[in-house]
Amino acid sequence: MDKAFDDQAMAPRPLWRRLLWGMAGLVSLGLGILGIFLPLLPTTPFVLLAAFCFSRSSRRCEAWLLGHPRFGPMIHDWRAHRAIPWRAKQLAWVMMALGSALAAWRLPLAWCWVPAACCLAVGLWMWSLPTRERLKAG
Repeated sequence: MDKAFDDQAMAPRPLWRRLLWGMAGLVSLGLGILGIFLPLLPTTPFVLLAAFCFSRSSRRCEAWLLGHPRFGPMIHDWRAHRAIPWRAKQLAWVMMALGSALAAWRLPLAWCWVPAACCLAVGLWMWSLPTRERLKAG
């Protein structure tokens, strides 16, 4: 079941709410795309958040994101099994480690631990999630 909402769920939502959800989806997608290039910014959670927001604002945007060759399978796996691809986990851990090391080197001593603590929390959460490859094998 990949349908995020039914026909009745979309109808009562006021236009201003759909616009807010749509703007939040665009911001989340933009941050997710930036996360491809910036080490401390994760891609996967922002793309999943964008899909969530688009499911409440625009069927067209949600359908586009679900049909995207790179992001679509990740969203389908998340919605069906709460799974993240193993490759996405590995890349996220490496980028968070590099970003945390850079932050520790560049930030003042009083603040240098904050990015590492945030990345550690996200990394542990990701570790607890199933991976798509293990779901297919099992």
